[in-house]
Parts: sequence; structure tokens; C-alpha cells
Amino acid sequence: MNDKAIRKVVIVGGGTAGWMTAAALSKVLGTHHHDITLVESEQIGTVGVGEATIPMIQLYNNVLGLDEDEFVRETNATFKLGIEFVGWRREGHRYFHPFGMYGVDMDGIGFMHYWQRWNRGGGSLDYTHFNAETEAARARKFMRTPPDGGPKTMPTINYAFQFDASLYAAFLRRYSEKRGAVRIEGRITDVTQDPVSGDITAVSLESGQVVHGDLFIDCSGFRGLLIEQVYKAGYDDWSHWLPVNRAVAVPCESTNDWLPYTRSTAREAGWQWRIPLQHRTGNGYVYSSEYISDDEAAARLLERLDGAPLADPRTLRFVTGRRRRCWVNNCVAFGLSSGFLEPLESTSIHLIQVAIAKLLAMFPKEGISARLVTRFNEEMDYEYDNVKDFLIAHYKVTERDDSPFWNYVRNMAIPDALQERLDIFKARGEVMARQTELFKETSWFAVLAGQGLQPDSYHPVADTISEDELRLRLTKIRTGVQNRVNGMTEHKSYVRTHCASPSANFG
Repeated sequence: MNDKAIRKVVIVGGGTAGWMTAAALSKVLGTHHHDITLVESEQIGTVGVGEATIPMIQLYNNVLGLDEDEFVRETNATFKLGIEFVGWRREGHRYFHPFGMYGVDMDGIGFMHYWQRWNRGGGSLDYTHFNAETEAARARKFMRTPPDGGPKTMPTINYAFQFDASLYAAFLRRYSEKRGAVRIEGRITDVTQDPVSGDITAVSLESGQVVHGDLFIDCSGFRGLLIEQVYKAGYDDWSHWLPVNRAVAVPCESTNDWLPYTRSTAREAGWQWRIPLQHRTGNGYVYSSEYISDDEAAARLLERLDGAPLADPRTLRFVTGRRRRCWVNNCVAFGLSSGFLEPLESTSIHLIQVAIAKLLAMFPKEGISARLVTRFNEEMDYEYDNVKDFLIAHYKVTERDDSPFWNYVRNMAIPDALQERLDIFKARGEVMARQTELFKETSWFAVLAGQGLQPDSYHPVADTISEDELRLRLTKIRTGVQNRVNGMTEHKSYVRTHCASPSANFG
């Protein structure tokens, strides 16, 4: 480590990770005291198939000060209330993982404990009817929560976006360059390091241009041009828990059915995504090559499209896992360079966002502190571990026994921490999620109950109110949800009114 001032930041690679980083640094750090340079090559290209997000992206957009309607228009986006899982528990079954809460937490415990008591006593509605996002998704409605919020009995609407990843990167590029970030076109052919510290001092391009820097951010994708090829940071392979290692993607014509959610459909060797955008529908089959060939996976995907394909299928290869160290010396890895946990719960962009936020919080002024590097790596390990266990649960908790793939994941050994969560959930319908975790109790309940794991009991505090009081509380909550959804607009109509793209296909 050296003690020189950190002034020149070089981002290696563009795409979603690179331009999210450039946009955030140019906004928060500014370009008066820092040079922000992004090096990318059009010859290499980007993955560019990630199209779905989770609500935390709104925090990122707010930091940038983006106009949401403009952002939606420029990226051909639609709104997302959650994810529908089809066939994950068993063929023909479906459930919804919403972004909002079920009901209202009361007396220091979660709503689901009260619902479980009510359900065991003969309550007629399943828990999904106490969630506004689920009800709105059923009705194919969307509306932002009004500024005044409305009556306190009405829940807020939590949402994210489904967008064209290439348009999103281009949108952030314009944003970044407007604020002083500099883009350099070129392929990196050499990396220069300080002979004493081992820090990277410059990258050389095929053109002969040399780009010097004090801090290098590796957004080069799976290959990890700096973090792995230079620093040999190592990689924890989690494919024994998350065995999917391929994705074949293809866009198709829009069916004009702009569902306000992403759909994940379980298939014979993995699962298929469906993401409706304003101008097309994104589709992909995520699978394990041990159980299906690339050609067969592509053929199956094309057979199952809702509309005519708009391009040839594109196959991506990956190994689920994470980099053992995301920050080494003066190099930090973001995005696919730092790891990949498959797109099942749309966490890839979120993990980029988390890394950016942590880097900004720990951004070095005079030199790089080894303690901060250690802290950054520990916190990113924590983020990846929590997401990993949540994803594994989708595969492990299932009744499917109709293919070798599903037999493997249903019977596989799982991490001790996840098994502990499943045992606690089975006992009382909660997993004791910490506040710092991405996925809270609502998410765990939606997925575990949706996949078929039913709790044996609930928290005793739920028994402390009378039957009449319990019924009254649940009735008020249900009424609030209904009133909120009744006041919402059909999703496509909302987009048409507020943020339609010029290339939108309204049918």
C-alpha cells in the first residue's frame, strides 16, 4: 500500500457495472478533485441481458437525482411489483414473491404470526390477499403511492423496474459524461504494477495509449481482467449448491401483455425468465449443462416464447460463486468481476449498487487503508452469502421429482446456516432475518411457504389478543389493501400516460 492521494479513478469495462460506477462517482465525488475515466472496447461487448431489478435501485436513482419518468422512457422500462414463480413447488403450482409486506407488524412481531393463528382458526383468505403488490399484480395494475400517501390504513406500493440493460448503460453513460467522466475506447493489452507495492499504476491499450490511475475498478465481467488475471484473488465455486451454469437468452415480440412483474417458470433442467418491456419481451433459459445440452436448451426456449424471436439465441456460460477478495491493493471488482449468483431473484444489479455504496463510504483520501480493504471484503462476503442461501432455498424446498436436475437439488446437502433457517421456519414461521440482510421475513415467508414448507406453529404473542380483536385487525388490513389496489391504474395505461417510450408497442 502507498500513501499517495487518490485522485485518478480508472474504471475498466463498461456495461451496467461500469456505467453505474461512473455515474455514481461523477455525482458523489465529482470531477473537480477526481479524474474519472472509463476504458471499454466495443469489440469485446457486454453481457447486457440483465433486465430486472429490486426496489433498492430507487435509492441509487435518488442519489443520482434521476427523473424517474425520463429514466423509464429512456430504457423502455416497465414497472415490477415482484416475481411470479411457476412450477417451482410442483408442476401447475404458482406463487408470488412481492416487494411489499404482508399486512402490518403488530405488538413487536410479524403479521404472519397473526395470520397463522387466524388461518388455523378457519380464516378464509390466504396470506397473499393481505399484500397490496400481490393483489395489484393479479389485477395487472400499477400506480406509485401518492405523495400524501393517503389514509394510514392503506399500504404504500413498493416497486422496481424491468428495463433494457443496453439502453440503461447508454443512459448512464450520457449522465456520466455530462458530469465530466471520460470514456476511452480501446482494448487493454498490458497492466503495469509498482514493483514494490504491487499496486496497479497504469493500463496500456492496443492503440499504444497508456492510462494512469490511483484506483482501478474492475468491471471487466467474468474474466476479471485485473482482480483475477493480475491479482489472482481466487474464486469460491458454489455450483454444488447452485448448479445452473448456462443461460440462453433471446428477445421476442411483445404480446402487449405488460405484466407488472417478472415471471420465473421452472423447467426440466433449470428455469425460464420472462420480462416484459415496452418494446419487446426478454426471455431466457437458465440451466445446468449437466442435464441438458446447449442446443436443446435453445430449442426449448424458442418453443416456449410468447411471440416471434427478434434475434438468434445467445448462450452465456458462468460459474456461480464469488471472488474470495473483491478488493486487492488498489483494485476493486464490481459486478461479474466480483461474482455471479444467477439471475433468479434479480440481485445482480443490486450487488453492483451495494459495492458502489460501500466504496463511496470507505473511499480513500490519502492512500488505501488495509483495514478498510479488509472491512470492504468482509461486508461483500456477507452480502453474497445471504443472497446465496436465499437462492439455494428455492431449489432445495420443492416437491418436484420429475427430472434428474430437480432430484439433485431437492436432495443436495445445503449450508448449515440455511438449514438452521429452514428448521426455525418450520418450527414457527420465521427465519430471524437480521435488519442488515437484503431479504427480510416477508421474502423468506413468500418463498418458503410458496415452495411448500409449512410452519408447525407461530409466535405466542399472537395469542394475546381476543378472537374479535384479531378479526377486526385483519379486516382493517384487508380493507386497506383493497382500497389501495382499487385506486390503482392498469399497468400499461399508467406507462402510456406517464412515461411511454417512443418505441413502445401498445398494440
